[in-house]
Amino acid sequence: MQRPDDQGILTRPAPSTILSDTRVVAVLRARHASDYAPVIEALQRGGVLSIELTLSTPGVWAELPRLQERFGERLEIGVGTVTEATDAETALDLGAAYIVTPVTDPDVIAACVRRGVPVYPGGLTPTELHAGWKLGATAVKVFPASTVGAGYVSQLRGPFPDIQVIPSGGVNIEDVPGWIKAGALAVSVGGPLLGDAFQGGDLKELTARARRVRDLVAQTAELMGVNP
Repeated sequence: MQRPDDQGILTRPAPSTILSDTRVVAVLRARHASDYAPVIEALQRGGVLSIELTLSTPGVWAELPRLQERFGERLEIGVGTVTEATDAETALDLGAAYIVTPVTDPDVIAACVRRGVPVYPGGLTPTELHAGWKLGATAVKVFPASTVGAGYVSQLRGPFPDIQVIPSGGVNIEDVPGWIKAGALAVSVGGPLLGDAFQGGDLKELTARARRVRDLVAQTAELMGVNP
């Protein structure tokens, strides 16, 4: 059983080794979750190993166990666009590796913290982001990130030096170095990474984009003198 820390919350779930090593989350939205597998395979070949299945895509509950069986421990599959604690519980029961939400909902965060599963709640203002962090979030998701830019993370470090941040929403591939330099734990990338993959696009090009993102993370981390 987890014990409360000095702030009275249960122990903050740590990010996975996969996320700590790769520092990229691919956000998947499609016509139906049955379209996910080939795209996940292409992302894996490019080294992007943290996959977020969004609940705004039909069929996630049915496909999540199948995808986990297919990909095993080669990558981690989380569930995103979670706005209700009941959906968080369902995702966790089905084995989701982590939970992502666009909002700061105490019940969603609590459900994950209680079970020791990483959770990334969304917020934009300092008040929202601090609230999610204080409740025990693994990291807070700055959303929509393109609204504020990478400099926002640097500014947050002033009053909140320990807060862990993942930008999401409008993060372009070429933006990745700026966010990493600003101190983001990882970057969450959707459309700019996926491109036309769900509309019949070339999956080899998707793999190339995935490699490009990973290379940018690694190069930036090397320049900063830290491990990617």
